[in-house]
Amino acid sequence: MTDKPGKKIGFYFAVQQGGSFDIDYEVKGPREEIILNGQQEKQADYVFTATDVGEYSFCFANEMSTFAEKLVDFEILVEHEVRPEFKKDATGKEQPATLTAMEDTLFSISASLNKIHRTQRYFRTRENRNSATVFSTGDRLFWFFMLESLAIISIAVLQTFVIKNFFNVKKGGV
Repeated sequence: MTDKPGKKIGFYFAVQQGGSFDIDYEVKGPREEIILNGQQEKQADYVFTATDVGEYSFCFANEMSTFAEKLVDFEILVEHEVRPEFKKDATGKEQPATLTAMEDTLFSISASLNKIHRTQRYFRTRENRNSATVFSTGDRLFWFFMLESLAIISIAVLQTFVIKNFFNVKKGGV
């Protein structure tokens, strides 16, 4: 929810588990107009300007994958950063207020921290997906090993039976 227009809203999501790691999404404004939408996306990171005051809705849909449940990690941030105001100069034109060196440095540090935070989210998502792949591969290897062992035991029993019957001599016959 935004209390005044012009605020920045950050929207991040990533599918952590399930299916092909994809999902449909839609972001609507307070007047029900679609701001963002996408289909079969694995992850996204958007920043948009809230043009209207009110509640914004963020919806996820898993209709294309009816059997696979999904685990979605998402984060919604509303910017609370104080921006310099515009002032009218002697000619009546609006000019941005000048920033002190400290304010400029603080904005730079804030931008760098946001970039680091996005990078950490990206790597956390990759780690979760890769660990899910490793777990799935390990599970498949276990069941393949069990099937292979069952096949080897079955072949050994069959060979023993065939060899035993091969050397079995009938009595009274030539």
